[in-house]
Amino acid sequence: MANIPHIELNDGRLIPQLGYGVFKVPAEETERAVSEALEVGYRHIDTAAIYGNERGVGAAIAASGIARDELFITTKLWNDRHDGDQPDAAVSESLDKLGLDAVDLYLVHWPTPAKDNFVHAWEKMIGIRDRGLARSIGVSNHLVEHLEKIVAATDVVPAVNQIELHPAYQQRDITAWAQSHGTVIESWGPLGQGKYDLFDAAPVVAAAEATGKSPAQVVLRWHLQKGYVVFPKSVRRARLEENIDLFDVELTAEQMAAIDAMDPGDGSGRVGAHPTELN
Repeated sequence: MANIPHIELNDGRLIPQLGYGVFKVPAEETERAVSEALEVGYRHIDTAAIYGNERGVGAAIAASGIARDELFITTKLWNDRHDGDQPDAAVSESLDKLGLDAVDLYLVHWPTPAKDNFVHAWEKMIGIRDRGLARSIGVSNHLVEHLEKIVAATDVVPAVNQIELHPAYQQRDITAWAQSHGTVIESWGPLGQGKYDLFDAAPVVAAAEATGKSPAQVVLRWHLQKGYVVFPKSVRRARLEENIDLFDVELTAEQMAAIDAMDPGDGSGRVGAHPTELN
């Protein structure tokens, strides 16, 4: 089994740096896919209420026989549950589906700035953490302006910000803010979701040839060496095994810099929704 490194969060807890994400894994395939991921050696599973597959994740956990303290489970609060006591109801529903007393990490999925209720959602997240329903709390898809607003209102800095991040879209303003505030970055869409020719890019091809790794492994290794948490998604066991086989090689400073330079810096590399537009 791969010896996956852990990163210390700003609340003192540890998070496995490599995990398995179930975004777009169909509900009927989730138990099998997560079970295979656990068999391969993954111990960090990332799901969300909106994915519709929390029950499958919970079933795989229950069937695995793996001790709860060996697992790191993340889920997320969806956009229509920010108001009033809805966050409390939402986390209870997620825990019921997962079959857990608490998740290791609970995230506000999107800031939904047009509704202007993300500060309230964050305040409720703090209460959820304080009641022991989530061991750590964080956000997803929050821009610097959103992060500064929730911290100013509560003095609580998110442990994690999960954002779209891949070589063509590196969001350096957010990663710089995170580094200065002790927030860990998690990369979603770490391979660009297949929406551009990442694996044919010269820096990626050159690093793959030099290391004997696949282009996908090179890019995932780049994320790890940047200090990000990453959880590629696949429903194929062979790919699950490939995606975890990242710890016997290290990219050189030159290889890292070449991949760093793939971001044009104008935001054109984004492949997912913009946080100001998804409400």
